[in-house]
Amino acid sequence: MRVLVTAALLSVAFAAPAHADVSVGVGLDLSGNTEVKIVKYDCDGHYPITVQYVNAAPNFLALVPVDKETLIFATIVAGSGTKYVSGQYEWRTKGTDATLQDVTEGLDAAPVLTCAEEVDTP
Repeated sequence: MRVLVTAALLSVAFAAPAHADVSVGVGLDLSGNTEVKIVKYDCDGHYPITVQYVNAAPNFLALVPVDKETLIFATIVAGSGTKYVSGQYEWRTKGTDATLQDVTEGLDAAPVLTCAEEVDTP
């Protein structure tokens, strides 16, 4: 199986004139032990969000909506739980909880989002 991760890039100086829209696709081979998981989260003071996780060792990605666009986060080593990064943002999950942090705001800054996984119970 193969998955295509696509990101829209704006104003790519080396490939297109300023203000041009360019799409880039990255293919990942999903053979073997792989998983694509979609998780819905309720976030404090915010509308619910849906995050897509692509787990295809050695690549572990999270596609997280931030400010009306979907960012691609890659996992990095964390002390506990799972930590993903994309530019200035960290997406951390531990159990059914998740937080989005803007690291440019400093270590003591409040998270941008504090979320809990929606649990469907009959």
